Amino acid sequence: MNEGTEADHDIGEPSAQWREYQGAPTGTDIECRGWRQEAALRMLNNNLDPDVGEKPEELVVYGGTGRAARSWDAYDAIMAELRELDDDETLLVQSGKPVGRFTTHERAPRVLIANSNIVGKWDDWEHFHELEAKGLIMYGQMTAGSWAYIGTQGIIQGTYETLAALADEHYDGDLTGKIVVTGGLGGMGGAQPLAVTMNHGVCIAAEVDERRIDRRIETGYCMEKTDDLDEAIEKAKEAAEAGEPYSIGVHINAADMLEGMLEREFVPDVITDQTSAHDELEGYYPSGYTVAEADELREEDAEKYVEESLDTMARHVQGILDIQDAGAVAFEYGNNIRGQVKEHRNMQHAFDFPGFVPAYIRPLFCQGKGPFRWAALSGNPDDIHRTDEAVVELFPEKEQLHRWIDLAQEQVEFQGLPSRVCWLGYSTDDDGLTERARFALRINELVADGEIEAPIVVTRDHLDAGSVASPNRETEAMRDGSDAVADWPILNALLNCAAGADIVSVHDGGGVGIGNALHANNHVVLDGTDLAAEKARRVFTTDPGMGVIRHADAGYDEALEQAEKSNVAVPMRDRT
Repeated sequence: MNEGTEADHDIGEPSAQWREYQGAPTGTDIECRGWRQEAALRMLNNNLDPDVGEKPEELVVYGGTGRAARSWDAYDAIMAELRELDDDETLLVQSGKPVGRFTTHERAPRVLIANSNIVGKWDDWEHFHELEAKGLIMYGQMTAGSWAYIGTQGIIQGTYETLAALADEHYDGDLTGKIVVTGGLGGMGGAQPLAVTMNHGVCIAAEVDERRIDRRIETGYCMEKTDDLDEAIEKAKEAAEAGEPYSIGVHINAADMLEGMLEREFVPDVITDQTSAHDELEGYYPSGYTVAEADELREEDAEKYVEESLDTMARHVQGILDIQDAGAVAFEYGNNIRGQVKEHRNMQHAFDFPGFVPAYIRPLFCQGKGPFRWAALSGNPDDIHRTDEAVVELFPEKEQLHRWIDLAQEQVEFQGLPSRVCWLGYSTDDDGLTERARFALRINELVADGEIEAPIVVTRDHLDAGSVASPNRETEAMRDGSDAVADWPILNALLNCAAGADIVSVHDGGGVGIGNALHANNHVVLDGTDLAAEKARRVFTTDPGMGVIRHADAGYDEALEQAEKSNVAVPMRDRT
């Protein structure tokens, strides 16, 4: 492995304008020539809000090294370009650096982004780190480099939906009296304790970085913390026996915690993990080190760090397997820890527990459902509360959606720009409008009527029904064996460009690491205009529609039924 790390490339000192902003600009006055450009500027800065990103002073948003821009000079250049960008121009951003600007047309995307993409033969961490050390590339994660991250509030509903699906399958609908054990309280994993308690369960979460536990407690995602595993187990048992929701963060390495539980013959009901195991150098912490000691080791001896990190992952996975054998429901939560130890530690039985998508989420993907999210560019929480009312009014039959909105209003604190997320899909109404299109058009009307103060930007996670190829996560165990076929996210990005999305991005790596996934994203700015309505109608048909056709092509009955019900063209089916 190359001895250099990302530190070899000097990103420079934090930008003076970033220090002044400390988050997204808000209000109704804009710096750019239009709201589409302004939305891009605000979402970029929202990613780098200290209340949203993990290390914004290093341009790191989440996931180890997931960045919003390649360097502070690049950040300043992006800001300048967005301010000057005309309504018929498109800015090109290559791995966090603006590289070109062309005249296109007003219905074209204002920004096109590509992050971390490497030609197949060279598509691995070794080559990535070599390029990164030369300042030629950056890791965009999923929503970090596409300027769509909204903090832990963005992942909370997906985690909630996954656990709700688990509860439906194994525990008669909720997690009352059940104990869920997991690891990782970073940008993605930090949602886990609250998602468990929202489903009425009890959560024990390991986290080696105590600051992350403190942050989750401060923002209401976790209730308590301890350094004592016995205390955590005892409190969790008491809460479970009482049928009370409860969560506790344990300041401990996750592998050590699982081994400690096995030594104590403690078997939880559910075992999973959301540490940043996709990145063995920058994301995961080896056992036996404090955070400061591990950071020092990484700088002094990257090879040793990686080897010890992978050794710890092997123990970690074995702990999950042993706890599963003892009776727990086990699933991997999308961090590729199974793939890491199978590839690097020859652990052939690593995949003896499933990933969360084939276990619980794929039926939703077949219907084009996924994590649909939106942010209020005004910065006014009332704008999001008005959208909450709108989504409930539009879908009176969706009882679980109503419950989610109620829970989110009560328990989810806004981070940076006020935002919301919910899972909406393709199902069409009598006018042929999908769920997502109906909701987006209603928001656009509310902006036009002045009921919402400023435009709303609608985006989503890259983890969506038809926008990702990731054989160890979203496309694991596809029915037709097409797990690694990466044409689908490329088609998704191309189609959303054709439909008129305002930002479109394509990334490699995401939450499972370089070479392990390809994925795409989009933004649409709802500013109350007819043009915004036109874009919304198209994009929120094409985007969830990709999920339906991708899974219909793979032979899933749920997707074929959705295509038939909602009149989605599936040529090879329609012509037989």
